[in-house]
Amino acid sequence: MAVPEFRTEKVTDRITRIFAHSGELMYLVEGEEKAALLDTGSGIGFFRPLVESLTDKPLIVLITHGHVDHAMGASEFPSGCVYINKEDAYIYEQHSTHAFRKAGLSMMGPAGEAVVPEEDFTPERPISDFNDLKEGDRFDLGGVSVEMFACPGHTKGSLVMLLPEERVVLLGDACNSFTFVFQDYSTTLSVFRDSLIRLNGLLEGRYDRVLASHGDGELVKDVIAENIALCGRILAGEDDAAPMEFMGASGRVGIARGEPGHGNIVYDPARLC
Repeated sequence: MAVPEFRTEKVTDRITRIFAHSGELMYLVEGEEKAALLDTGSGIGFFRPLVESLTDKPLIVLITHGHVDHAMGASEFPSGCVYINKEDAYIYEQHSTHAFRKAGLSMMGPAGEAVVPEEDFTPERPISDFNDLKEGDRFDLGGVSVEMFACPGHTKGSLVMLLPEERVVLLGDACNSFTFVFQDYSTTLSVFRDSLIRLNGLLEGRYDRVLASHGDGELVKDVIAENIALCGRILAGEDDAAPMEFMGASGRVGIARGEPGHGNIVYDPARLC
């Protein structure tokens, strides 16, 4: 079965949301001089031609974190233009293998119902081929810029991307309506809470809109504050602690029936502090 085509929609005049067939979302930001692609999806199906049809400006590729559904399309692009936090090398190296990507298809939405042809997988590329990306890095695209903020929790190298001129922030998977902080490569919940408190202070008053990497692509403006508060309830033993399993790992969900777009956390009760 052929991999479905990618589709797009405008977020603002300068930002285009790209939908991949496995449910992950990427964003193309176009300035007056350069363009930036924020995340690259799972590397199933080739979307570089789509990106090049949307902009003819010099392109940089910025990755929020090293998970399979965010970083694996990076190998489509010249290594010199790709940036990823090397703190996530420990997870990227596992997720980027062809064997891992094949085994994970059942967890990736519609792709799990189809046999993806070998030729539709992007090639493997070691993280050493890419540039390091870290907090404090800023990319001026001409009239719009992208600023990096660290938020360890979901992974050690998770980054948040602020577009101050657009008053928009992309949280990736660092903070969302089903934030995974329960796998053995995640930080403890206490470290995650500290990351969110720090991030909230650094971003205060600088954005009006929150973009997500899954779902419909939108989160409520207060999602960071909501997840800070939920961390407090979890640490106090006052959350729903609903059981959940994912790819053989067990966790607890802070709010059993969370609302779309609002904060929620999946955590490991043995790794709170």
